[in-house]
Amino acid sequence: MLRGAGAIAVSLPWLEIMGTERPAHAAPAPAKRFLAVYTPGGTVLNRWRPTGSETSFTLSPILAPLAPVQNRLIVVDGLDMKSARGEQHQAGIIAWLTGTSQEGSNNGGYGKGPSIDQVIAARISAGQKAKASIQIALRWATGKSHGLLSPMNAANFENDAPHKPIPPRLDPVEIFTELFGTLNPNDGNDAARRLARKQSILDFLDRRYATLSGQLGAADKQKIDQHLTKIREIEQSLSNIPVETSACKVPTRVDTSDYNPRTGLNSSDNGSIKDTSTDAAIPKVGKLLTDMMVMAFACDITGVGTLQWSDTEAKHTFPWLNLTEHHHFYQHDGGFRPNECEAICTWYSKQHLYLLQEMEKIDMGGHSLLDESVVFFGSELSDPPSHKKNDMPFLLAGGGGGLRTGRWLRYPNLPHNNLLVSILNLFGDTRTTFGDPRDCTGPLTNLT
Repeated sequence: MLRGAGAIAVSLPWLEIMGTERPAHAAPAPAKRFLAVYTPGGTVLNRWRPTGSETSFTLSPILAPLAPVQNRLIVVDGLDMKSARGEQHQAGIIAWLTGTSQEGSNNGGYGKGPSIDQVIAARISAGQKAKASIQIALRWATGKSHGLLSPMNAANFENDAPHKPIPPRLDPVEIFTELFGTLNPNDGNDAARRLARKQSILDFLDRRYATLSGQLGAADKQKIDQHLTKIREIEQSLSNIPVETSACKVPTRVDTSDYNPRTGLNSSDNGSIKDTSTDAAIPKVGKLLTDMMVMAFACDITGVGTLQWSDTEAKHTFPWLNLTEHHHFYQHDGGFRPNECEAICTWYSKQHLYLLQEMEKIDMGGHSLLDESVVFFGSELSDPPSHKKNDMPFLLAGGGGGLRTGRWLRYPNLPHNNLLVSILNLFGDTRTTFGDPRDCTGPLTNLT
């Protein structure tokens, strides 16, 4: 019509509606669960690293047990733990989740900031669930730490300054009773009585410390106020009692009378004192602790957990693998023994498989527990004989926050703090740096 009217063609300007319609992609929902799993002593790198490409790769001998869940994994390769400044092992376990160096000019100190699990707990668990976070460990505080909290075994650090280390729970019987006592139908009124007693004690402590707080100077008042905040969080959590559902079940108990969770108190510096009964029970106790952690998530008791398979010394034996010396012996003390270290690392991979398969079994309403979770597997160093911390052997698993698994990602020696801030981002935390800012260049861009 326009041509006919004046022999002039008038074209419309380009409009977005004229283009091909682009599908809308909603941002993935933040992850709902976080689990950190620690295994000591790094790995045997040339028997850990996969072969192939990013999306088509073959797992190494050490990671081969994880083949059934390969599509739920990201093998994270090439990151350097640059923030681990301090004693060789201690600085590594401190930096693993905090991204900070070890305090003290002569080492022996702890970290300088919070661990990511506690940052995440403050966001998704504290005051909302029965437990803000759960830290459990087995065969912990061996050797020189003599069963006590030490920079050699501390992985978790409080979110609030002064970022004190958090010791893990060790006794499987106590852990079971505390987490699942109220779910036991044969418990009668015992659970209710324990709950009432806890509430009474906490109420007494709250009033007592509140009175004391008004009589203190500024520094001491800050410490007491932090303590009061924790008491109130515990009070709030007591009302969040788990209820048994199709997903939430009491884990199967096993006899752990042959396992002494406090055997580290009797340990020797060099690992010469052996508790063969407790060591032989590690596989069944580890399975029970894994089951309890999975059910703590499924029952919504917590959204955050840490499982430590020993500490950085790992001065315990492996009778079921026919290894009669402790792990540290095979790493350093007896000279580097790659075959023995490979056998230990491969066994840990089998335990990781069990954990992930159990999480995948839990139906959370059309999706699995693993789908809404992020699991981070790590250690305090990469190469046992040299104590090096470059090319750290990290794994991620799950689908929380849109994590895109089934890949082997290789990085050009970026700081591992970049991974820590990336994990926080999966939980809706928008910060761009974490830990020591000198050792963080920003989040990794291709995890989702």
